[in-house]
Amino acid sequence: MTGRPGTESSGVPAVTRVGVIGGGLMGSGIAQVAAQAGITTIVRELTEPLVARARDAIRRSLDKSIEKGKSTADARDAALARLAFTTTLGDLAECDIVIEAVVEDLDVKNVLWRDLNAACAPSTMFASNTSSLTIGAMASASGRPDRLVGLHFFNPVPAMRLVEVVRTITTSPETFERALDFVRQIGKQPIIARDGSGFVVNRLLIPYMLDAIRALETGVGSIADIDAGMQLGAGHPMGPFTLLDFVGLDTVQRVAEVMFDEYREQRFAPPPLLRRLVLAGHLGRKAGRGFYDHSTNPPVPSALAV
Repeated sequence: MTGRPGTESSGVPAVTRVGVIGGGLMGSGIAQVAAQAGITTIVRELTEPLVARARDAIRRSLDKSIEKGKSTADARDAALARLAFTTTLGDLAECDIVIEAVVEDLDVKNVLWRDLNAACAPSTMFASNTSSLTIGAMASASGRPDRLVGLHFFNPVPAMRLVEVVRTITTSPETFERALDFVRQIGKQPIIARDGSGFVVNRLLIPYMLDAIRALETGVGSIADIDAGMQLGAGHPMGPFTLLDFVGLDTVQRVAEVMFDEYREQRFAPPPLLRRLVLAGHLGRKAGRGFYDHSTNPPVPSALAV
């Protein structure tokens, strides 16, 4: 796969037109990498201010890539020229694939799928970027269960190469192959995941982060020592508490709750300390405080009553 529209792999035509619903952190990143891969990309947001925010976020990300010497002004301008923004769902009607990256709420997503099914051509493939919900829970609402897959990207999308490709028992072989090819077309590495809450990465990562919190609660070690231990002893690029603050404590709690509801295993249950921090608004880096105080440079461990 060359990464250019018009190429083929496994006999499946390459995607030439992508729709992305949701222009937040994940949606804008997905739209950026699709446009950089030479694909016409349409981002749909609910309001014009949100459209402006998504457009600005993509431009800032592309500018940062230039500053780091990873791209050029010409490449940035070419990617921006392939991007369009809209508040009208019907503008996605002729897309080869539409990827939703909206709030992690099954009811919200299923309302969206019903509206999309009415708006899009019968041949359009649907994909969800959900990180914790099952794709099968959306299949019926999509109206086209044979053309629905999961494409779980990772944050930050432009930098992270992995995409989990999730098929359900109703996903057609043709849709699944086209999803794999699309991931390669935009320069990412696909892995195949079973349709269970958390898929591959979060099913392993969420319990790891929750166990770190439990270790802190029971006095196994301090925030700084547990982080240093996993970095220096296990070769992790960052410790679990640094990662928790990066992901967002509210996000981790929400994903853990969804996974606990599905599996009913204690390892997925959010620990009391996590709940207390979320209730206090100490959500991690985005809030300036979580397991670390981010008002200093470098951040210092927060003084927590565990």
